[in-house]
Order: sequence, then C-alpha cells, then structure tokens
Amino acid sequence: MNDKSSQKFTATLSDKISEKLPGKLAERAERGPVVPVVKLHGPITPTPSPVSRPSISLHTVESALTRAFSFDRLSGVALVINSPGGAATQSALVAERIRSLAAKKEVPVLTFCEDVAASGGYWLACAGDEVYAHASSMVGSIGVVSAGFGLEELIRRVGVERRVHAAGQHKTRLDPFRPENAEDVQWLQGMQQELHIQFADWVRQRRGNSLDESTEDLFSGEVWTGRRAKELGLVDGLGNLRDVVSQRFPEAHLVSVEPRKPLLARLGMTGPAGGTQGLAAGMAQALFETAENRTLWSRFGL
Repeated sequence: MNDKSSQKFTATLSDKISEKLPGKLAERAERGPVVPVVKLHGPITPTPSPVSRPSISLHTVESALTRAFSFDRLSGVALVINSPGGAATQSALVAERIRSLAAKKEVPVLTFCEDVAASGGYWLACAGDEVYAHASSMVGSIGVVSAGFGLEELIRRVGVERRVHAAGQHKTRLDPFRPENAEDVQWLQGMQQELHIQFADWVRQRRGNSLDESTEDLFSGEVWTGRRAKELGLVDGLGNLRDVVSQRFPEAHLVSVEPRKPLLARLGMTGPAGGTQGLAAGMAQALFETAENRTLWSRFGL
C-alpha cells in the first residue's frame, strides 16, 4: 500500500470510528469541530416500548441529547425529526431540555423535518434556532386531539355489568364503558383549548416575526408541505441535513449520537419474555402499540 492509499484508508477508518464513538472520544477521532446529529423518531409517548420500536420521551432521548451537547468543539447540534406527534407534556419537556442545553453551551440548534414533523413533532422542531424541511415533508398540525371508544353497548350485549366505586364526583370522567355526557365533553374541550393556546404560544415564541399569521388556519391543526410551511414561516428553509450543515459549518464533521436502546433490545431480544402468560401479555401489548402507532402515522398517509 502506497502513502496516498494508506492516508486514504486511515481517513476512512477514522470517519467510520468517529461515527460510532460518543462524546469526547468521537471528537478526538475527528480532530476538529463537530456537529452531533440526534434522531428524534417515532410517536411521542410517556410509556416507551420495552422493545426496539422507536419512540420519543424525555427518558428515551435524554442520554443522546446530553452526549450531543458534551463536545468541547461544537459548531452546532442537529436534530432530525420524524414524528406524527403524541403526548403534549413529553413534547414540551424534550423541547425545554434542548433549549436548556443549547443555552448552556451557547451553540445553535438546527432541526430538520423529515417525512413528518406534525403536532408534537413540530413542537420539537421549534426547539431549533433554525428549522429546515424537505419540500415534500409534512409540517404543522398545530392543534390538540384526543380519541377513544364508547363501549357501553358492547358490554351490555355480552352481559357484562360495569361496577365502579369512586370518591369524588369527577373521578370517572369519560369512562368508555359509560354513556358520554355533555359535562365531560365540555371539560375535555376546555383542557384541549388550554393546551392549544400553550402550543400556539410556543410556536410564536420560537418563530417570532417569521410567521405569517394572516393565514387564518395557521393554528387550526392543518398540515402543510415543507414548501408551503416555508411560505408560512413555519420553517426557515428547504434542504437536507448534509447540504445545510456543509454550507453552515464547512469545517465541521457530522457525528451520529444515538440514545440508549431499550433494555430488551440491548440484551439482543426483540420481544417479551416470562413464560406463556408473559408472552401472551407482551404480544397483546405489542399489537396494541402497533395499532396505536399506525393510527398516528396513517393520518399523514404513511
């Protein structure tokens, strides 16, 4: 192997190693400024799956975010978002953590919307100082939604009697096994309105004068393509991660930083354990999670 080939081989090997190494070790391998990349993929939920399905919560992404901001020679941090949304509180907690780390390190955060950055996914995108999307991305859905089923007729038909004993007149609000009543619906809509206001205020705070609030349905829960989102001021530009970062930080290297995997995934297991009952319960949980996740994604044709 001649000198040029040897140098090329060494550089390639260094790049591959640096992509796998966290924090300061990766920085030493790069020997220069870096832009760590954290992927925020999946529904946003306070109850992440114990297996390998991707989801977003403060618990699941905390380790990756902390490592991403731990470099000494940071040019910035890039967050790649692909999420149909989910829990409002987890969306807010993750976004607040991102802003706290960014303020401490005094570095810009660039967020990139992939297929979908909707509802809570767009809440996360607004944690960026600069927000980018692909022209075909689906962006927005600034609203609040809840859904459930009314099962009172089902249990009546199969001869099941529902027995609930509670202290406190509102402890059984929206019980799916009891008929819906107007008071419960009014209470729910009030809660949704309050959360909707918080969401809109966050978007206004982060997007500032960029927003085109002359568009009446800006906060209606509508979803737009990345190109239209750019016109409305929901994103700053159109582009992909590598192109934007190479223009903004031409001397920096991209370094992938991954969150800790769920326990079973780290042990090399892709499903539940614990005998026949544990397997049955795990399969039921997996089917429920799959159906719930598919419902979130299917709203956007994915």
